[in-house]
Amino acid sequence: MLEKNIKLDGSTILVTGAAGFIGANLILALMKNAQNIHIVGIDNMNDYYDVALKEFRLTQIKECSTKASGNFTFIRGSIADKTLVSELFARYQPQVVVNLAAQAGVRYSIENPDAYIESNLIGFYNILEACRHSYDNGAKGVAHLVYASSSSVYGSNKKIPYATEDKVDNPVSLYAATKKSDELLAHAYAKLYNIPSTGLRFFTVYGPAGRPDMAYFGFTDKLVKNETIKIFNYGNCKRDFTYIDDIVIGIEAVMQCAPLPNEDGVKYKIYNIGNNQPESLLDFVEILQDELKSVGVLPENYDFAAHKEFVGMQPGDVEVTYADVSALERDFGFKPSTALREGLRNFAQWYKQFYAN
Repeated sequence: MLEKNIKLDGSTILVTGAAGFIGANLILALMKNAQNIHIVGIDNMNDYYDVALKEFRLTQIKECSTKASGNFTFIRGSIADKTLVSELFARYQPQVVVNLAAQAGVRYSIENPDAYIESNLIGFYNILEACRHSYDNGAKGVAHLVYASSSSVYGSNKKIPYATEDKVDNPVSLYAATKKSDELLAHAYAKLYNIPSTGLRFFTVYGPAGRPDMAYFGFTDKLVKNETIKIFNYGNCKRDFTYIDDIVIGIEAVMQCAPLPNEDGVKYKIYNIGNNQPESLLDFVEILQDELKSVGVLPENYDFAAHKEFVGMQPGDVEVTYADVSALERDFGFKPSTALREGLRNFAQWYKQFYAN
């Protein structure tokens, strides 16, 4: 059950991970679609990947905010800083909180676990605590907490498509374990402190100005440098690639509908948010190279076959991701509309403009 009672017009929204791929695109959409909105964004601007890309996204937001009726306030800082988070909540009193700040990446979690504990666990705990105390002294408090989970929580589940009712007790990476932990923490706070919360399990989000550690971006970088790309699991992987614009539409809809108490009396929901159409990694890279050629990032005579190396599965990876999004479609009419070729064409055009000129 959902309560469609949250109006974005005239509201104050806190978005963590504001300079990140999903966070920045969500803020851009909110600035365009809502009237008199005040968005407070926080990001620590870490160098996990090129900070210039994060600066580019922030510049887009600032340019958009000069044309929109709302306004944008940016704070450079970490959600792992409890004092800073508490001060933000006290000062701006957000009605909706969208927690997208996290240390991302399955493989990096194997090399640098500290970053995941700090951001994904301590940081999220600080957000939950701030939501809890937003109700102090009779204040109205946070009407809805929406937070990022991940398809990684499904681990090596054999049943596909992945459904939110499936057991997710066997993570294959620390990243996945932190995301499952976030869901458990959110449930506990929803139960104990009546904080309406919705978790979104994202499935392989891609698009222009995306994360350089994602396959389509990394492949492009290597091909441009005439290097060899590694096709993991000998090409026998499938991913539920989901275009960024479709993801943002889904998040916007969810933000406005806080969950009503479930059968256990808890205001808590989990949704998959994906394309519901897994694509072969081999098909994916073929389409990518076609689109890179079509916009001139790669020459027409580029010998793609000579730049592929088939290798085994990497630690922490899974063979297939496939989202059952029937609940999101039922509750919000969510249905992704961007075909993979269209999405990769948009990325290729952006890449040429941002890097190749």
